Amino acid sequence: MSLEPWALVGLHASVRFRVAAEASPGLLPRLLAPFARRDLTPDSLQCWRSGNDMQVEIVMDAMPAEMVHLVEGNLRQVVGVHTLTRQQEITGRVQRRAA
Repeated sequence: MSLEPWALVGLHASVRFRVAAEASPGLLPRLLAPFARRDLTPDSLQCWRSGNDMQVEIVMDAMPAEMVHLVEGNLRQVVGVHTLTRQQEITGRVQRRAA
């Protein structure tokens, strides 16, 4: 146990996933499934088609930090995904520990 009187609690991540994938009718539900399984609702979803591919951007302003790598792994496994990039910023608040 740390003797420091302050601790970072409520770790969340502001996350932006960018996906390039084959354009197919079932792509969007497959990309949203990892969020739904964890009872997470994205703050923003944008998608656009470019040729035979789709570009999708999924944003969460405050995602539990421990879930980011799990969702990312699931997104990488979605059939048709070519590339996935992630931008992330860890946030939280400082709270004084009880003595």
